[in-house]
Amino acid sequence: MKRISAYKIMGLMVVLAFMVVACTKENPNVKLDAELTTAQVKNVTSESATVMGFVIAEGDGITERGVCYSTQTNPTVEDNKVVYNDDLDEAAFTVTITGLNYVTTYYVRAYVITAGGVLYGEEFNFTTLPILPTVTTAAVSDITGTSAKSGGEVLTNGGAEITARGVCYSLDNMPTIDSSLFTTDGTGLGIFVSEMTGLMDDTTYYVRAYATNSAGTAYGEVLSFVTPEIVILTRTWYVPGDYVAASYPESGMNDWDPATSPFIQSLETSSDNLEGYVYMANASNQWKLATQPNWDGPNYGGGDGVLDPAGDNITSPAGYYKINVDAATLTYTAVATEWGVIGSATPLGWDDETGLTYDPYTKTWRGGLHLTAEEFKFRANHDWAYNYGSSAGDETLNDGGDNIPVATEADYYMILDLSNPNAYTYSANYWGLIGSATPGGWDADQDMTWDAVNQSMTITVDLVVGEMKFRANDDWAINLGGTPEALEQDGPNIQITEDGNYTIHLYLAGQVPTFSIEKN
Repeated sequence: MKRISAYKIMGLMVVLAFMVVACTKENPNVKLDAELTTAQVKNVTSESATVMGFVIAEGDGITERGVCYSTQTNPTVEDNKVVYNDDLDEAAFTVTITGLNYVTTYYVRAYVITAGGVLYGEEFNFTTLPILPTVTTAAVSDITGTSAKSGGEVLTNGGAEITARGVCYSLDNMPTIDSSLFTTDGTGLGIFVSEMTGLMDDTTYYVRAYATNSAGTAYGEVLSFVTPEIVILTRTWYVPGDYVAASYPESGMNDWDPATSPFIQSLETSSDNLEGYVYMANASNQWKLATQPNWDGPNYGGGDGVLDPAGDNITSPAGYYKINVDAATLTYTAVATEWGVIGSATPLGWDDETGLTYDPYTKTWRGGLHLTAEEFKFRANHDWAYNYGSSAGDETLNDGGDNIPVATEADYYMILDLSNPNAYTYSANYWGLIGSATPGGWDADQDMTWDAVNQSMTITVDLVVGEMKFRANDDWAINLGGTPEALEQDGPNIQITEDGNYTIHLYLAGQVPTFSIEKN
């Protein structure tokens, strides 16, 4: 009788995927001894498994050895079997079962055939692994310059739960979820629809559906599509954030709503370069950039001057910001600005600007100052990098434009309007009283002066019973009448019912002009 040491038995067990050895029936010539072996499951796949038998003692008459298996217990050689046909140098023999069904439990026993019959080892079982799902890709539809729809259908789950499904898309012709953009559109079997966003116009994309289970990720067929070219005359981006309602009072604008947020815009001649001014009133303000008047995207956050569609909110302290964006490189700047008037016509000459005050109700910079018959411009931050003049000679402004001439020396009320991107305007008007109640009647204005304390145009004057109005620049093009609470262009004459000396203040800030009149 051949003897095999216990050390040799232990060595054989390390390299085998699934070991079945045993014998519950004794024979004087051949015996399978289950008490000396331990079953191990290794190398089980979705369609195969490896099994080992071990003959502890041999006699005469073994004509066949192998492994039998079935989906029922107690398999026999009459079910399914794999015969070991290689040379036998050791007592152990190993066979690989193939052609199995996925996610199926099988029962297996080692066997030998002798002159006296079939001997079986101890029974063991194992379950094959799942396979990849089966998924198809839906046709691409609703293609625009920045978006498209596709999707697919998960036909089979491969024996395991579908944990994710969607489409992956890329400029590469074999997109995957590891190397491409992808959507996530539910779980399980069935049809799904996927939206691809953030696309570039006039570009060929490749897309295919995917489905994932515990066996891995399977893909449908690859489809391609071309986004149409977008002809951009001007590009508009929105600046939603938590600052909007507080910074734009009584405007109907809302926090985190792109459609009712301030916006920046490009010129037709340079569609990638956007700019605009945005006021942020909170001590700390959170904001983003939205490329549409909704959150359909792409939307950008970021930091350090770099925009990122996955970036965090941008944080800025209180200020009136000039925001510039390069849509091609996805970079931006946001510079807080303080505006004033500078020039030979102003009190400080060309040395420094005389400051204006921002009025959130009208979204304009306002204030009064004395101007001589010279020239001026608008400048911010004591820096010529931020200055506007008027090359057209009207009330429109352009970056670095010509000096603005002053024809008449007087106290002027200035309005700088930077609220419309790339369409900046100003007004510079001196004011007076005119009417039958005034010393000059309807023929001559009584000039008003700037009151910096009360932030008003003011005059102290003798009036008689009669009527009066406020008029700008000694001209009827701009004239205000009405009540103290609400003056309006071409409004009704203001009645003076008693002779006397009066102090009058004209307030031009706020949503509507107002005035006060007090008899001294």
